[in-house]
Amino acid sequence: MSSPETMATRWVRFQNRLYARLSQRQKAVSGFVAQPDPRTVGSFARGRQLLAGNLMFAGYLVESQDSGLWEVAAPNAAFDDERHGFAWLDDLAAVGDARAREQAQRWLWGWIEAHGRGRGPGWAPDLTGRRLIRWINHGLFLLRGVEPAQSERFFRSLAQQTWFLSKRWHAATPGLPRFEALAGLIHAGLALEGLEDMADPAVRALARECDSQIDAQGGLPTRNPEELLEVFTLLTWTETALHDAGRGAPPAHAAAIRRIAPTLRALRHADGGLARFHGGGRGLDGRLDHALAQSGVRPTHPTGLSMGYARLSAGRTSVIVDASPPPSGKASYNAHASTLAFELTSGRRPLIVNCGSGESFGLEWRRAGRATPSHSTLCLDGYSSARLSPPLRGTANEALVGGPVSVPVELDETEHATRFQGAHDGYAKVFGLTHARALELSFDGRSLTGEDLLLAMDDAAKRQFDKAMDASGLAGIGFDIRLHLHPEVDAALDLGGAAVSMALKSGEIWVFRHDGGGKLSLQPSVYLEKGRLKPRATKQIVLSGRAMEYATRIRWTLSKAQDTAAAIRDLNRDEPEFD
Repeated sequence: MSSPETMATRWVRFQNRLYARLSQRQKAVSGFVAQPDPRTVGSFARGRQLLAGNLMFAGYLVESQDSGLWEVAAPNAAFDDERHGFAWLDDLAAVGDARAREQAQRWLWGWIEAHGRGRGPGWAPDLTGRRLIRWINHGLFLLRGVEPAQSERFFRSLAQQTWFLSKRWHAATPGLPRFEALAGLIHAGLALEGLEDMADPAVRALARECDSQIDAQGGLPTRNPEELLEVFTLLTWTETALHDAGRGAPPAHAAAIRRIAPTLRALRHADGGLARFHGGGRGLDGRLDHALAQSGVRPTHPTGLSMGYARLSAGRTSVIVDASPPPSGKASYNAHASTLAFELTSGRRPLIVNCGSGESFGLEWRRAGRATPSHSTLCLDGYSSARLSPPLRGTANEALVGGPVSVPVELDETEHATRFQGAHDGYAKVFGLTHARALELSFDGRSLTGEDLLLAMDDAAKRQFDKAMDASGLAGIGFDIRLHLHPEVDAALDLGGAAVSMALKSGEIWVFRHDGGGKLSLQPSVYLEKGRLKPRATKQIVLSGRAMEYATRIRWTLSKAQDTAAAIRDLNRDEPEFD
């Protein structure tokens, strides 16, 4: 018998198909209320690749010089979602020449021909909202030079998709999918002649979602920084569209923007990219700064945690730490076992990273990327600090379970540094040990001092540790402190194996040293990056040892070499690669 989850999913799909077919009764609107301004920003390099026939979506590359976009068989559902969402239209518009416009027009009217009658996987509320925003944003680009009959088909399809969204937005999953659906409905209602009445309920619904989904810290339940940026961007676009229409955003909508902006600034590394945690990537280059500038929310000095993350920043250096329990329940389907992991960026160059989300590289890479060893933190005896549940029947969703419950954190300043102190109990149940971590970033940003402790906190924990010791034959509980390096870092063991030296492309030299309480090695690692065809090879610093007592302490430092200049002109831009 099918599970309730599967039956519910089937019912949603049936309803989507039904309303997609019913939408065909809608007539074309007469045109735009006002000339639309493009707000979405694409990638010129990706646009050029699309023109060359290289269709790269969801980590898959399909070469299609001769056939159209919709004739290509999709290798998986994620590939289908990306092409039906039309975000690629931003990339073609970024190229902006006649050839790019002709390709965009060919593919758009190809979609209307193949799927405009309510067929295919593109009729989901979130994809429809994403698609409507792009069609409207790039309306003038798409309509230049077309015949009246084509223009009429374009506006009829817009009307049909808007009506579909008005009936089905509530079926989108709460969080980013529902924000996409409602934002698309508002944009269409405000931009298209005669559909203004459809915008009003959506404006009120979006305000309710802001109250229910954006917490007091300006964060989402998923704690995914890139997802937060996407929601923030949708909210600022929609606020601008409301103002352009002579209307203000509801108070809850505007308040959500004010809450999110400081959180995103706290999650911004020195190079302008986002911290990569809980399934999120860096974000498109410049996207974060553009969204923050567009919001008009002035910078403030952050205090405490932001969406559960701690930020240390000084000089050219930023350090961002996952300082809270992982998400739970449905919000944890893409979450990682990354408590107390950190990333460090120096100037425009990431140094210490997490491996990232392997979602676009298949199920096994996705699972591997979620495990504790794929993060820059301590891992005990090969265990993750939280485990993956069996997949929900009929789905690929694996929740994060059995993770840390108590994560006490303290942020303060010493005479020479900003200090983070935190601990988690993710290993206490099995090993009786609590992992505590202290990080101090010097005020000049040239040195990060770290201390990792494994502690049996009370009598019950000591008894559990004794059991784990007996199971190991009194050989101790193995641990590894891992610091994953960005692929562009050139690293080598130094000082007879007592240190690791790391050279950045900027010319900076960083050195890792430790107190001798473990074995230091440099091992292979991977960097899982969206928009790539395969994982990138890199290295990781691994400091290994065994916990033999109720308290184990390991000290280490990560600092710039003394002859590294305080300020370096790092002007060479890295061109995006397509590999």
